[in-house]
Amino acid sequence: MKVILKETVKSLGNVGEIVNVSAGYARNFLIPNGAAVLADESNTAQVKHFEKLLAKQVAADKAEATKVAGTINGLNIELIKRVGTNGKLFGSVTTHELSLELGKLGHNVERRHLLLENPIRAVGSYDVKAKIFNGVEAAFTVTVKMDPAQEEENKKKAEELAAMKAAQELLAKEQAEAAASGDTSGEMTEEEKLKMEANRILRS
Repeated sequence: MKVILKETVKSLGNVGEIVNVSAGYARNFLIPNGAAVLADESNTAQVKHFEKLLAKQVAADKAEATKVAGTINGLNIELIKRVGTNGKLFGSVTTHELSLELGKLGHNVERRHLLLENPIRAVGSYDVKAKIFNGVEAAFTVTVKMDPAQEEENKKKAEELAAMKAAQELLAKEQAEAAASGDTSGEMTEEEKLKMEANRILRS
């Protein structure tokens, strides 16, 4: 059922818009509460009347939307996330989250107005469009970065693995040299040598 909105209805549309809704929603909520009027072909005269009546409100709301668009156009929102292998996120960044982030910056933009050109599922930069009102759009960027604490943890683990690998390679070299010279006296076990060399490298 088509109705013309007499006021902006969250998750549905802006004032003056003609939208399709279920008959029950229109008759039991929107129309009785004065939020909309019927906009089918049998009600053309009333639709035109309300379009003229709401023109001033539409213009005011559009002006406000244009102002909001100007504040977020070209904006860059930085999100810090813990990530898995290859920089993949545990889940994805949603339009709901972006709406909340914009709200923290003082920009009231509903999630239904946000359009992701590509799903945000990994670290990187992403373009987002905001269709705030009829004919009013803006574009901004979302940059997802790894949590610095996690980055430091990963760096430490990589250094430890590199040290262990170096210790293993050095031990193998020493064993090969000992075998070639036939000197096996006083030799520690392989495990003891590995631990000793790893500790030496980590302390250096």
